[in-house]
Amino acid sequence: MSDRVLRVQSALSPRDHLLLQWLRDHGVLTTPQIAYALFPSLDFAQRRLQRLIAHEVVDRFRPLRQGGGSYPYHYVIDQLGAEVVAAQRGDPHPRPGYARDNRRRWTSTRILAHRLGVNQFFTQLAGHARTHPDHRLLRWWSESRSSKYGAFTRPGQTTSAQTFKTPIRPDGHGIWAHHDRQVPFFFEYDTGGPGGEPLTELLRKIAGYERLALHDGPRWPVLFRLHSTERQTNLHNLLADTATQIPIATAVLTTTGEGTAGPAGRSWWLHRHPELITLAELADVIPDLETPPRPSD
Repeated sequence: MSDRVLRVQSALSPRDHLLLQWLRDHGVLTTPQIAYALFPSLDFAQRRLQRLIAHEVVDRFRPLRQGGGSYPYHYVIDQLGAEVVAAQRGDPHPRPGYARDNRRRWTSTRILAHRLGVNQFFTQLAGHARTHPDHRLLRWWSESRSSKYGAFTRPGQTTSAQTFKTPIRPDGHGIWAHHDRQVPFFFEYDTGGPGGEPLTELLRKIAGYERLALHDGPRWPVLFRLHSTERQTNLHNLLADTATQIPIATAVLTTTGEGTAGPAGRSWWLHRHPELITLAELADVIPDLETPPRPSD
């Protein structure tokens, strides 16, 4: 471990370390996302982020907005921050130039909006848990981690399940808890609309979750964040013609934090269920929902 890592660690709080882990795993977060998820106010968040920039553990950029103006600051991990996370996890030292290339990727990538949409969902959950102590976001996994071989292998599973290539690439995986209820889920951020994915692509994704379950994988609910009520209705109509046994829940969520139902609220339409429910209530209405072992991450 380098002297720079040792020196900066003494200046970082547990909240700072959590933010660095999020940036390392999930790429990029905006100022409002960080503030809502981790801080009591936007001003508090901005002051702390300035200190983290001074410590050279995070970096930031601000994309230009077509037609004038700009977006909020977008934060990424800096080289020293990546070294801190690697030291904490016992991972290999990040290669020289990792942070520079990572920042360049997010300033130019075409999938920036999609990644921010996925991260918005999870930071809204984290922010809800911050202000509601009876709720917790126990796990937030990225697409890359969720898609690895054996990502969801459990103790005692068959050999076929352990060697089976995961046929899914969820945009994220999480575990949401309310008191003693736990809801493990897969998350899909839908990019429907003009130029987006057709509904048949969503059915193809659901078929992948079915194959995972057939190979002794988890049969957890798949949450689709959709962009319109019309698309939501059309998807449920298509599902009515299938025999899927995978729990599918949809929501049309805004991109704001407070003042809306949000992903933790009564926003979810579970297929074949007669009314909207909260994310935690999925544990009550999905028969035999398997509770995963208590996670350490």
